Amino acid sequence: MRMISKRQVKELVLYSPQHISRLELAGQFPKRVQLGPCRVGWVETEVLDWLQRRIDARNKLADTSE
Repeated sequence: MRMISKRQVKELVLYSPQHISRLELAGQFPKRVQLGPCRVGWVETEVLDWLQRRIDARNKLADTSE
């Protein structure tokens, strides 16, 4: 299991840290893990799975419109 930083999450999903936080609070993005008093991280596979679901939804939408 690999943990990734806020910077790495931001680079992967191209959202601002504030938007990532809003999505987390709404239950629409993987939850962060508190690693220490001032450090958080995300499980890389959870973030990649979240991205894959977005890609799958896009592909499904494209398939139905053809």
